[in-house]
Amino acid sequence: MQSTYPPELAPEEIASDERRTVDIIKVSARSRSTAVAGAIAGVVREHNHAEVQAIGAGAVNQAIKAIAIARGYLNDDHIDVIVIPFFTEVMIDDQERTAVRMIVEPR
Repeated sequence: MQSTYPPELAPEEIASDERRTVDIIKVSARSRSTAVAGAIAGVVREHNHAEVQAIGAGAVNQAIKAIAIARGYLNDDHIDVIVIPFFTEVMIDDQERTAVRMIVEPR
């Protein structure tokens, strides 16, 4: 799996033990944005960050909407989050696909 990391994050920081303990929230074009937002908010509250992954324009749209909604949920708890997007390659059915992965973490 090849990743293109944002320049401000070193690969070893992405692969730290803390980051590996949180599952990636995978979003599809059919995902309900409010349900995904609740999952993102819950993971950020519990682990202080979340990782969201989407493949395809519809999925990326739903993921961005969910993150915007989650910001509102977290704002109620006085948690202001930022999003760090980057591309990564994933294997699906023995085919390499490009995904957008977003790290959501407090500012």
